[in-house]
Amino acid sequence: MQRHYVMYYEMSYGLNIEMHKQAEIVKRLNGICAQVLPYLSQEHQQQVLGAIERAKQVTAPELNSIIRQQLQAHQLSQLQALALPLTPLPVGLQPPTLPAVSAGSGLLSLSALGSQAHLAKEDKNGHDGDAHQDDDGEKSD
Repeated sequence: MQRHYVMYYEMSYGLNIEMHKQAEIVKRLNGICAQVLPYLSQEHQQQVLGAIERAKQVTAPELNSIIRQQLQAHQLSQLQALALPLTPLPVGLQPPTLPAVSAGSGLLSLSALGSQAHLAKEDKNGHDGDAHQDDDGEKSD
């Protein structure tokens, strides 16, 4: 019984700390929004105020639904990236384009696309963390 009590106490303590962290983040972001808001045009100020009010009303089930949609969109974009043809395209055919980023796909997909592009750039440039070899096979610094 004591072990269960200790586990419960540790979990509730950890949750309490996490809630305080989240509250501090919210307070800081709210302060940043309040500082930036006067510099926006009247139209953008109204849009931001509406978005802030909507964000205050988001419920846990809505948040879970949004996260699930983002994960599904991220998985779909990864599958589409794997399905790209590896052979050269015939003349006149265009390669497939990346899917448009919508509100449903969100920042998670943007970060995934950015990391994929970064990895592709590294692969293309041949950066693997080792010293490069000269044409005669000797390593250079």
